[in-house]
Amino acid sequence: MTTTTAGTVTSDDGTTISYREAGRGPGLVILHGAMQTGHSQIELARALSRDFTCYLPDRRGRGGSGPAGPAYGLDREVEDLGALLRATGAPYAAGVSSGAIITLRTALARPGLLRKAVVFEPPLNGSGARDHLPRLDRELAAGRIPAALVTGMKAARLGPPIFNVLPRALLELLTGLMLRNEDKGVAGDEPTFRELAPTLRQDLQLVAEAGGDLTVYRPVEAEVLLLGGTRSPAYLRAALAGLERVLPRARHVELAGLDHSATSNAVRRGRPERVAEEIRGFLTGS
Repeated sequence: MTTTTAGTVTSDDGTTISYREAGRGPGLVILHGAMQTGHSQIELARALSRDFTCYLPDRRGRGGSGPAGPAYGLDREVEDLGALLRATGAPYAAGVSSGAIITLRTALARPGLLRKAVVFEPPLNGSGARDHLPRLDRELAAGRIPAALVTGMKAARLGPPIFNVLPRALLELLTGLMLRNEDKGVAGDEPTFRELAPTLRQDLQLVAEAGGDLTVYRPVEAEVLLLGGTRSPAYLRAALAGLERVLPRARHVELAGLDHSATSNAVRRGRPERVAEEIRGFLTGS
């Protein structure tokens, strides 16, 4: 078992960012996506730990990190990742979903800070996310967590096809049953969806803010590995294909049979060892 330690850094606005650390070798920051904390890719970090020192931050508003704050937005997330990269000297970062958007924006806004970046399925479809924000805000304010999770899934377009035809009332009922099952501890050490539901607002805001203009990433200097699964939604695969055409130093790899959960721990249907193979090969040049 790889030993995991904890640490903190202070971002530009004074917010504390907590992180886990595991492994040895060159530094690699693994930045989680929506409905996750740093723990959500702990098995991916362990699979990479013999070759890299992996840093797993809790993005602001989650886990051991400070609050999102009133001025929350993509700039704050870029500052947080930048603070961790500077403090640890890590030359590499791997971003998952909304974390991939942050990783790309950091490579764009902080040239020279990252030598290589891994980008796993960034949801670059801002308009759809923006449309769902008012409803999500109302549901969270009313404490209607199952309803908010359904809204988040519809915004992210990550549910199975049947998700689009089932009545919303039934979807909320099924989501409530899932939450109650999680409350019994079936997810082990995983952060629960009930705990993380309020952070959906942050991730939808990020996606809305990032928009869909991929040409803004053309100046990125870092080498970029674009990763995605063949079973992921079409719009995520299309974003990776678009980035491949825009980024000057990009390599695109499709993981056969995997989907948007691929980087997650096994209890969340992830295949971290398979993802680790691609990341290791890209970062080591093998």
